[in-house]
Amino acid sequence: MYVKELDLKSFRNYESLSVSFDPGTNIFYGRNAQGKTNILEAVYLGCTTKSHRGSKDRDLIRMGDDESHIRLKIDRRENEYRIDIHLKKNRAKGVAVNAMPVRKASDLYGIASLVFFSPEDLNMIKNGPAGRRRFLDLTLCGIDRVYMADLSAYGKIVSQRNALLHEAAYDPKRLAELDIWDIQLVETGKRIIKRRAEFLDLFGKMAAERHQALTDGGERLRISYEPNTEADLLEMKTARNRDMDLRTKETHAGPHRDDLSIRANGMDLRSYGSQGQQRTAALSMKMAEISVIESLRGDKPVLLLDDVLSELDRDRQNALLSAIRDTQTLITCTGLDDFISHTFHADRIFRVENGTVTPDRAGT
Repeated sequence: MYVKELDLKSFRNYESLSVSFDPGTNIFYGRNAQGKTNILEAVYLGCTTKSHRGSKDRDLIRMGDDESHIRLKIDRRENEYRIDIHLKKNRAKGVAVNAMPVRKASDLYGIASLVFFSPEDLNMIKNGPAGRRRFLDLTLCGIDRVYMADLSAYGKIVSQRNALLHEAAYDPKRLAELDIWDIQLVETGKRIIKRRAEFLDLFGKMAAERHQALTDGGERLRISYEPNTEADLLEMKTARNRDMDLRTKETHAGPHRDDLSIRANGMDLRSYGSQGQQRTAALSMKMAEISVIESLRGDKPVLLLDDVLSELDRDRQNALLSAIRDTQTLITCTGLDDFISHTFHADRIFRVENGTVTPDRAGT
């Protein structure tokens, strides 16, 4: 599958934009803060209904405007899909596929597969558990529609439960309502925990293979699941923590507090790895994400690489560039030197300047 066209109106710094992509490698270059990342964000949002940055819909609308439109055309196995997203400042977004409205992000499942890679991903090893959970969730949501729905439902359950914990402090009569939310939290949380554990068995093996190649066999990477609580113990732990939850007004037990253990030759890279080791492990994980999506979905994902090459040394650059061949890739960078020095083939090159995208030249 590949993304054919993107049309924008009043999105971020773009008043209007229409761009056609090549099924191969597309490079967008220009100085910082010109709108390169906004193009990748629009593609990501068009395929998932969400910003990879976690931005709210109203923040995506061009300053001074009240609404924004995103249109994507996608070719998947010789079938064309048109995805339209209508963002509004004070109302829920509208989403349609081939002019038919859809209600949930999961309704887009099966149309497009994406892998987004930014410099922030290179720091997910050393940063806190939230970034590692986000990586896990984004990967799993791309291959498992049921997981996507469960994760969305679980987030709402935790938010509602936390709101009730606050309200119960002023109205003790509402304590009885906690039982209802606890049942839902346990049922949904168990499914998430079990799916994460199952997925990480496969993903960990793929990441270890990529890591071994990147380190010439010098390091053995082991990624394992660190659940806040085992699935079978979630009900007991939720009940046991109730007094503490009421005191702190937040939910302490559940998969929203999970983490990943990431070790190389037995050493915990989160705490003791060098920057080079942490970045190599992060690159291994992103490359494994590409492989696992291809393996489980039967399609190569579209790769969105946001100014990543400048953050990698030559060996890691070569490894990444080798991994992205034969798949559609959208790359942003400040200059073309990295690609020229690698004699890397680009099918379409665009210059981005102040919200204007201009075709530069066809290929290198």
